[in-house]
Amino acid sequence: MTAFTLPIPVRPRWPLIALASLLAAGGGWYAVAQLAPGDRGVPPIDSSSNYEVTGVQVDVAGKTADEARTAAWRIAQRKGWKILWGRMHGLGPDAAPGLPDSTLDSIIAGIEVESEQVGPHRYIATLGLLFDRARTGEMIGSGTSTPHSAPMLVIPIQYGGAGPQTFEARTSWQKAWARFRTGSSPIDYVRPVGNGPDPLLLNLGQARRPGRLWWRSLLDQYGASDIVVPEVYLERRYPGGPIAARFVARHGPDGQILGSFGLVATSPDGLDKMLDQGVKRIDELYVQALNGGDLHPDPSLTIEEPDAPADDLLPTTTDDPLASVISGIDQGSQSSATIQVETADVAALDQAQSALRAVPGVQSASVQSLALGGTSLLSLSYDGALGPLKLGLQARGWRLEGEGASLVMRRAGPAPAPSPAPPPGQPKP
Repeated sequence: MTAFTLPIPVRPRWPLIALASLLAAGGGWYAVAQLAPGDRGVPPIDSSSNYEVTGVQVDVAGKTADEARTAAWRIAQRKGWKILWGRMHGLGPDAAPGLPDSTLDSIIAGIEVESEQVGPHRYIATLGLLFDRARTGEMIGSGTSTPHSAPMLVIPIQYGGAGPQTFEARTSWQKAWARFRTGSSPIDYVRPVGNGPDPLLLNLGQARRPGRLWWRSLLDQYGASDIVVPEVYLERRYPGGPIAARFVARHGPDGQILGSFGLVATSPDGLDKMLDQGVKRIDELYVQALNGGDLHPDPSLTIEEPDAPADDLLPTTTDDPLASVISGIDQGSQSSATIQVETADVAALDQAQSALRAVPGVQSASVQSLALGGTSLLSLSYDGALGPLKLGLQARGWRLEGEGASLVMRRAGPAPAPSPAPPPGQPKP
């Protein structure tokens, strides 16, 4: 018997030499970490917040493959529009009004092919459609029955073999949230990129911090009103084998659990697809909590400002409401706030800004986040207390709700109708 000796592979020594040189230069592990610049930060892929409709199935025959594909995409646009309209109004797709193909071509931002089978005379596919939010919002209208949440700061936490991670490195869970299109969700997610100070400010320790003082500073810095912490626990059965995941949806600074579920990927190649599905199901949990009234901002996260005394706001020397507003303004103090206002179209946004700028004491009312067909954010700077501002808007047909730096601006409802006069001969009630 002849014995064979397998050659031992020799690894190149240049990585070790380079590592030793960096350590010897006094840089330590900090210098080693600088070898991989840009390893943090995953910006959201769809920053336009387009409306998304997925799972539209088509099966069309034609004289040629191109003709069948073109006809199938036309049919998918019509189906997608009806599904989107019904979703936003809480009705069935059959109740949606029809639109001509030329109009649908102008509002479609893109078509994604989830799966397709192309034959010589037939086209079978499952498609996803993206609708431009600015153009589609005007056609959907403002009478949607779906409520919208306050801005929610997202801190995704992934538990795995390396321990819990948020923005310390690019995790698969963070990438899944960056791929998620939030335009079709009533939850207003504020997704940090993960670079700059994000790894230091938004980490596991902060997600478990019960104190409200630091939370208020962070929420004001990121333009949010509350926090959601989606978590995923990954368990790899063996190298190259299935990956089990447990998803948990938390809300608020106290980490209230709104729901949990489990998914399994048969191989590492299916990890991204499983995480994308997990993000959609966690979004459904948050939407259910919003509809049930459990996703409202924590009152302890709002910095309350004392209102001016009633005698200063409503003097008895005049009956003019605007004069009372002017007299109640303190010219020596300046405040800022973020106002949420529903903007069905550009005209609604202009009306809200005009009403704010017309109130005495308002310095500026600029657009911080534009969402036509949804809820936009206005950055307001004004002099004085919050009470005179509310009265000034009320005199112009608007209602301002909330306290502190996060407010909601709505149209004031119609005045109640006067009670009818009693018929002659009967005493007045």
